Amino acid sequence: MLTPENTVVGFIGIGVMGKSMAGNLVKAGYPLVVYSRTKEKAADLLNQGAEWVNTPREVAEQANVIFTIVGYPSDVEEIYLGENGIIANGKPGSYLIDMTTSSPSLAVKIFEEAKKHKIHAIDAPISGGDIGARDAKLSIMVGGEKDAFSAVLPLLEKLGTNIVYQGKAGSGQHTKMSNQIVIASTMIGVTEAIIYAEKAGLNPEAVLKSISSGAAGSWSLSNLVPRMLKGDFKPGFYIKHFIKDMKIALDEAEQLGMETPGLALSKSLYDQLAAKGEENSGTQAIYKYWEH
Repeated sequence: MLTPENTVVGFIGIGVMGKSMAGNLVKAGYPLVVYSRTKEKAADLLNQGAEWVNTPREVAEQANVIFTIVGYPSDVEEIYLGENGIIANGKPGSYLIDMTTSSPSLAVKIFEEAKKHKIHAIDAPISGGDIGARDAKLSIMVGGEKDAFSAVLPLLEKLGTNIVYQGKAGSGQHTKMSNQIVIASTMIGVTEAIIYAEKAGLNPEAVLKSISSGAAGSWSLSNLVPRMLKGDFKPGFYIKHFIKDMKIALDEAEQLGMETPGLALSKSLYDQLAAKGEENSGTQAIYKYWEH
């Protein structure tokens, strides 16, 4: 059993969500070794007792459980499969848990390469945004070997509340694609609804109160529309990363021979926002598409 006494946790990627997630592992008593491209982002964690190292390789050399949550599949590939990556330099018997939203095919490739080194690789993308990360209430979608999932479950329980084993390697990422497909069309719907209410002369806060607890209710409606109404477009999840996710989902759907018109429309709207300089805003900035 992986306990704070026999586990050194590595964490690569101290971004909007990663910082809170790593902090929750420190609070749970796990020794933590961290790496991020920008050391300043890890300052709070270092003040809590985490150790900084200068490369992913050093994380792999010290930790026996490593979490990664970075930006793009290319980043994941470099961190895991490069000559100085965590598989080539990891400890046999260690556990690698990628929580980046990445491609299912890359998750399978990582799993197979890790197995050659007697290392357990798990794809475990997440949903819940900055709030879920902060409050340790993330949804975690897991692919990989069932025994490996069972071994790391105590650590995952420090990060989330809805933790579901989905199946073989890549299954976590496929599940996350389903999640992002739902969100893509939902973000259009909730924003159109609130813009409509405003143009009809209604009080949007009162409308939100009426519709959020009925059949129209959703996480996006309850958590992101209030931010829209306050003019708060700070990222809980970056537009640029959501566009990346939608591109992966579109590619995967095409390989499955499936049309996804709602997903395609959502991506086109977010592409337009990104072209206007909103790529580093939160996904709730889709509100600005309707601004005049």
